[in-house]
Amino acid sequence: MGATRVAAAVRIGYALPLMTYVAPQTLELHRRPPAALLDLTSDMTLRARMVHAVADLHAGLGLLRLACLLGWLDIRLRYRGSVLGPFWLTLSTAVMVASLGLLYSTLFHMELHEYLPFLALSLVLWGYISTLVTDACTCFTQAEGIVRSIRLPLSLHAARCVVRNLLVLAHSVVVIVAVFAIFAIRPGLEAALALPGIALWLADSVAICLLLGAVCARFRDVPQIIGSVMQIAFFVSAIMWTPDQIGGEALWLQLNPFFALMEMVRAPLLNHLPAAVTYASALGWSAGLLALSGLVFTRTRGRIAFWV
Repeated sequence: MGATRVAAAVRIGYALPLMTYVAPQTLELHRRPPAALLDLTSDMTLRARMVHAVADLHAGLGLLRLACLLGWLDIRLRYRGSVLGPFWLTLSTAVMVASLGLLYSTLFHMELHEYLPFLALSLVLWGYISTLVTDACTCFTQAEGIVRSIRLPLSLHAARCVVRNLLVLAHSVVVIVAVFAIFAIRPGLEAALALPGIALWLADSVAICLLLGAVCARFRDVPQIIGSVMQIAFFVSAIMWTPDQIGGEALWLQLNPFFALMEMVRAPLLNHLPAAVTYASALGWSAGLLALSGLVFTRTRGRIAFWV
């Protein structure tokens, strides 16, 4: 009889009162707003999606120490059991710079003390760009287990990818220091102009991870396309050859985003001043990248967990 009364009560929309004791502390907790809400609202407006994306970026910035720890752990796991560890990258970069420097300085009829520092800077900086873009394609898919099991800001995985590649770059910088020391090259006051370029690189690095990470999580053929594009960009971005060999003011070269971003950092370290069109090109491409990355991340953020 009791079960029948309960079932009838549920059908007509009310429940029988239960005699339960609730502690005052529990009532106080229920009155407080929750620290984080799992918003399952569908068909949100663009403004609502943007609010969630900005909150994600803010939360990811607050977990920067965790991103650094995860990036360092990635390097440790990648080279576990190795004697030299990440310094294998330093050794391979040094061998490449020495061999290619001797070869191409002869082919291009250039003085070794002028060409080798340029080549060392170019190869190390390009190594960071190329590796970052490649890792950005798998930024979210490599973190599939974490994305599906732990509720963390997605921007954390982008920061983790950037930190991982910055650590690799730090090992290769030793080659640049050694080459500069051998040829007695001392960066002057112009080297301070590389700092804005480095800051721009960091912003672009996070943006490219968010952009390619989301796109490649949805379309798994994109990484192969990106790899082909990076191979072509290597040969047309003044890495193995100097801009002076084609006049240095060629418009197609100045409008190359890879060349413009590299020249913002490379030229000041070689005691040269980048052209004004180089700064304009780099800032224009970076602004477009940041805008596109923000739009794509805003629209796809809620679906990435289902795509990975």
